[in-house]
Amino acid sequence: MSEPSQAKTDTSRAGLRNYVLVTAAYWADTVTDGATRMLVLFYFYNLGYSPLAVASLFIFYEVFGILTNLFGGYIGARFGLKSTLFIGLGTQLVALSMLAFAPQSLLVVAWVMASQALSGIAKDMTKMSSKSAVKLIVPENASDTLYRWVAILTGSKNALK
Repeated sequence: MSEPSQAKTDTSRAGLRNYVLVTAAYWADTVTDGATRMLVLFYFYNLGYSPLAVASLFIFYEVFGILTNLFGGYIGARFGLKSTLFIGLGTQLVALSMLAFAPQSLLVVAWVMASQALSGIAKDMTKMSSKSAVKLIVPENASDTLYRWVAILTGSKNALK
C-alpha cells in the first residue's frame, strides 16, 4: 500500500474510532439522564406531589437546555468539540452526584431543580459535541453521508430510550 493511501486509511480509522467513542459518551449521557429523570419523577410522586408539581421540577432542565443551545455553538467554536464534550460529561457527573450522594433531607425541590438544570446543560453540550463530531469523519462535500451518520447517531440514542 502506498504512503498516501495508508495515511488516508489511518485517518479514516482514527475518525471512526473517535466516532465510536463520542457515540458511547452520548449513549452513556442519554441513559443516565433518562434514568435520573425517571427516578426523580417516581421519588417525588411517591412523596405525594401532584403531577403538575412533579412536571415543574423539570422546567430548569428545559430552560437551561435552551440556553445551552444558544451559547453552545460559540463555546464549541472557541474551545473545541472535545472541550464541550468533556464539559457536558463532567456537568452530568456533577448533576448525578448532587442526587446520588445527597442526604435525603437535602432532596428538596430547589436542590433537585438545580441538579436538573445542570443535567439539561450537560445533555445539550454532549448532544452538540456528538452530532458535530460526525462531521470530522465524513469527507468534505458528502452531505448525504453526513446526514446518514447523524441519523444513525440520533436513531441509536432514541432506541436507547
